[in-house]
Amino acid sequence: MNLRRSSERGHANHGWLDSYHSFSFADYDDPRWRGFRSLRVINDDLVMPGKGFGMHPHRDMEILTYVLSGSLEHRDSMGNQRVLLPGDVQYMAAGSGVRHSEFNPSTEEAVHFLQIWIEPEVKGVAPRYEERSLAGAAAGSLSLVASKGGRDGSVAIHQDADLWIAKLGAGGEATHKVPPGRHLWIQVAEGRLSLNGTELGPGDAAWLEGAARTKFSAIKPSQVLIFDLS
Repeated sequence: MNLRRSSERGHANHGWLDSYHSFSFADYDDPRWRGFRSLRVINDDLVMPGKGFGMHPHRDMEILTYVLSGSLEHRDSMGNQRVLLPGDVQYMAAGSGVRHSEFNPSTEEAVHFLQIWIEPEVKGVAPRYEERSLAGAAAGSLSLVASKGGRDGSVAIHQDADLWIAKLGAGGEATHKVPPGRHLWIQVAEGRLSLNGTELGPGDAAWLEGAARTKFSAIKPSQVLIFDLS
């Protein structure tokens, strides 16, 4: 198991946006950190009230957004207009090309969310939009959010990559079994927990290769993202 601590990430504070980059992004470029397997971006974003990203293009990327607190208004060139709330997961296949904007509609509260990019296996697919909500998921749950083919009700993406989200109350535990030949990236979104005996805090990450399972034990109420990759 290898660790990437929160403090080691790239950081950009633009006033209206405070963003931490797990991998090279925008002005942050580190040749050691240009992705992990098909996982290309994990941006940990805090957008101030009334601010956001104007309409901009994407192409040939699988984009997932997970809202941790606040609200995030989404508009895109496919005609979708949504306000995402804590626990909401948004998926957009940029494919052959799509434009979208992300805006904090609140006048008082910042919005905190993770934006994730996964490189697709195929290019030029038709753009597509989906949502799932984990707002009602009980503490102690391990939810499959996205997978190739969309098994078990998860969002179907164009890559052999599973995204699981674990929500744990203080003292709670969860285990993820790892099929042979898979590669894991673990990202702590909130809280503090032990991963196979190693303590991780908010923004910390670990990657594992050759592990048979991962065991999470929450020290504080926690949310953790598990990327199970080919």
